[in-house]
Amino acid sequence: MFNLFKRKKEDKKDEDHLSLISIAALLIHSAKIDENFTEKERLIIKKALIEMGANDENIDAIIKEAETREKDSNQILEFTKEVKNKNVEEKKIVIEALWNIIYSDENADIYESNLMRRLSGLLYLDPKVVGDIKEKIKSNQ
Repeated sequence: MFNLFKRKKEDKKDEDHLSLISIAALLIHSAKIDENFTEKERLIIKKALIEMGANDENIDAIIKEAETREKDSNQILEFTKEVKNKNVEEKKIVIEALWNIIYSDENADIYESNLMRRLSGLLYLDPKVVGDIKEKIKSNQ
């Protein structure tokens, strides 16, 4: 009987781990969209994952696995599915990280802007909320 509780707890940890990998893959995808994945963007991704519950000890493993998944994928839908199921505050963390990645080079190109328009719909977020986060990030640059 006690094994049932232990198994549920382990299943939850595995689920959270896989969720973080998908979120990291989405963030990595946005960082690579301009074909210039920088160390600054990698640090933004790490910060967002830690805010969402990743441990410092396994953050590099999560990012490495996410890079592989992102490279092997040809669409973002599998990554957005995990984010879509998060609460609004967690979605805002992801959106903020995405905008920070996009503006890390102080420029949002047409592909990055298009990605964000698509993501606001895929993540069921109000475009105004996404726009407000964008303006906050732009003003802090």
